[in-house]
Amino acid sequence: MSIVRSEAATREATRRNMQAWRRQKNRMALLVSMLAMAFGLFWLVWILFSTFTKGIDGMSLALFTEMTPPPNTQGGGLANALAGSGLLILWATVIGTPLGIMAGIYLAEYGRKSWFASTVRFINDILLSAPSIVVGLFVYMLIVTQMERFSGWAGVVALALLQVPIVVRTTENMLRLVPDTLREAAYALGTPKWKIILSLTLKASTSGIITGVLLAIARIAGETAPLLFTALSNQFWSLDLSHPIANLPVTIFKFAMSPFAEWQQLAWAGVLLITLCVLLLNILARVVFAKKKY
Repeated sequence: MSIVRSEAATREATRRNMQAWRRQKNRMALLVSMLAMAFGLFWLVWILFSTFTKGIDGMSLALFTEMTPPPNTQGGGLANALAGSGLLILWATVIGTPLGIMAGIYLAEYGRKSWFASTVRFINDILLSAPSIVVGLFVYMLIVTQMERFSGWAGVVALALLQVPIVVRTTENMLRLVPDTLREAAYALGTPKWKIILSLTLKASTSGIITGVLLAIARIAGETAPLLFTALSNQFWSLDLSHPIANLPVTIFKFAMSPFAEWQQLAWAGVLLITLCVLLLNILARVVFAKKKY
């Protein structure tokens, strides 16, 4: 009898030791996670604080009404760069969004498990993680060398290529969240597939798709490397996409690397503008997605 009690006590002590060790490991994992989060937040807060404190000094009405100044001169703004960036992002979205949505519809509604759809998904995943400078160099070889000049249209193509994979992935994921029972019910009523997609699945996924488009716009808003190879820049006011056009990322890059204090101040102001725009787009995307869940 005493042997049985001794074995039971040993098992109980072993169980308690294991529980204590598990609690200890849990505390250690939680501590490491908190430290990692604090490390990341520290740099994020530092970057945002530096951007705000250095960029707020350059914020003025002239920033939005005057063109980029010549070197070592007082005054000036970023009006032409802001207009050029807006034009590039607009046309890239007009071109990239329909392509991405149609590809996402094919993957979610028509291809699904076919080998071609699997190949497209694999290529799309590669494009999602591809460095933007690679896309810029590709468009440079494809368009700029053929036209023998930099142009805004080349920049539009480069930004659209960066935007398409994000829209494709978001559209496919949102459409696949729609239950198949809804599609089957529509099929049972004799509804054609194209009408099911337009009237049912796309309508149910609108908020999620819009969220993906907004995130894609936020992604391309600050891209510099593709535009260095394609649209380049322009010191003067121009909306002609067949020639080099001013844009905010390249202007920030050029001004930040210059030795002139006036240009550096404008560069920080441009950085603050891009940061605020990307922040607003991300907040808007989260608001839209939150509405979808309710």
